[in-house]
Amino acid sequence: MRHAAPLVVAALVCACGSSSQQTTLTREQLLDPQTCNGCHPDQFSEWQGSMHAYASNDPVFLAMNKRGQRETQGALGKFCVNCHAPLAVREGLTTDGLNLEQLPQSMKGVTCFFCHTVESVQGDHDNPLTLATDNVLRGAISNPSPNNRPHASAYSPLLDRDNAQSSTTCGACHDIVNGHGAAIERTFSEWKTSAFALISGTTCGQCHMPQSLTEKPIASTQGAPLRRSHGHTFPGVDLSLTDFPDKARQKEQVQALLETTLQTAICVQQFGSAAQVSVIMDNVAAGHSFPSGAEQDRRAYVELKAYDASNNVLYQSGVVADNVAAAASTDPDMWMMRDCMFDDTGKEVHMFWEAASYETNALPALTTFDITSPEFYKGHKFKMFPNTGATIPIPDRIDLRVRVEAVGYDVLDNLIASGDLDPAVRNIFTVLDVGGPVEWTKADISASNTHTYLDRNTGQRVYCATNTNLNVTADRFPAGTRTKCSP
Repeated sequence: MRHAAPLVVAALVCACGSSSQQTTLTREQLLDPQTCNGCHPDQFSEWQGSMHAYASNDPVFLAMNKRGQRETQGALGKFCVNCHAPLAVREGLTTDGLNLEQLPQSMKGVTCFFCHTVESVQGDHDNPLTLATDNVLRGAISNPSPNNRPHASAYSPLLDRDNAQSSTTCGACHDIVNGHGAAIERTFSEWKTSAFALISGTTCGQCHMPQSLTEKPIASTQGAPLRRSHGHTFPGVDLSLTDFPDKARQKEQVQALLETTLQTAICVQQFGSAAQVSVIMDNVAAGHSFPSGAEQDRRAYVELKAYDASNNVLYQSGVVADNVAAAASTDPDMWMMRDCMFDDTGKEVHMFWEAASYETNALPALTTFDITSPEFYKGHKFKMFPNTGATIPIPDRIDLRVRVEAVGYDVLDNLIASGDLDPAVRNIFTVLDVGGPVEWTKADISASNTHTYLDRNTGQRVYCATNTNLNVTADRFPAGTRTKCSP
């Protein structure tokens, strides 16, 4: 493979030149994403800075796979690498991912060739995709160019973000069931039962591969027609932790996506000179649970701070120092959303290959868009602070934000302690904020625009603050709890 680069360069010169010079690319050339860069530089540029491209360079993935292979005496096999470097598996270059660092970059990650040669989906988890062997690259264009140079093209609903079948392609690797039958990642399953799938037909690609507003050529070949292109950055929640292209753009897009996900509100009920505080959260736009994906490794939690007029802290919950694991908090009021995993004896475990079952308190996805339906509000989760229902002095100000560790610091520390992860990675990690900041002030009690409702138990008016369209007067349901683990 290392001797193929000059051939690729030569092919690209011809492939994107005049029609009389165009040549047909070989399978070996098509396997290398750098070949695609010759005619599709915009798409390549986006992809090479994506988590798809980064999938088998990620040090956390490498550390987990290394540890999992060791602790299972190799029984883990291709389980991880089958999704993180699927071409390397299918080309026979790896059986367990332990040699990924010795493989060419063209065989790492989720590549152009892998996605664009998907021929069928033979299941719903653990990468049941079958690839075509005809060197035809498939995509979302319903009327592809009939020219077979530099490669043949065909339309496929499996690659069309506007076709529901495309989500089955994504779901192939975004639902994961381990060797004990535990559904350790359920993003696709969560989407399938959501209003986004059942009512609006919103696909994975429509959120994670946004379409251009204007038409432009999607190839730099002569005479390429104008098309509506779609993005290949695939923003989600994870960020690259080592040197990788376009890290700034990646973080910006992830943050922008997260900003649309939650609606939050702070509510205060007054009892003389004391008050009870509650927080309402609604997963309004994720299209699946929040958090999702490797929920056993994610840590999403509420940070709440109440102050008096002199800016002294009257009460706080979910306040975690920089670079400290939120999961290690002893805060009895912590509202943290994540999965916990258990082995077949019911003992809590922390690595996915050990899990036989799980328990979650993630925020569910919407199941209907009908605001007249009681089902619409079942995602409105609330929690009292303090948990005990005790009161605090009436605050002058309360600040709220939701914080997300895409991989918990405790997970990183565990991998560092086992010698599988470079400690330097920990210092690069970033905690993201979503669902805020929201500020409630004492002035909200008398403000005419305050969001209010009557508490059914006390008959007292509750005063809320939100910076979204969250309907605080609607039905609310207690936040999900996990009974087997904490926080």
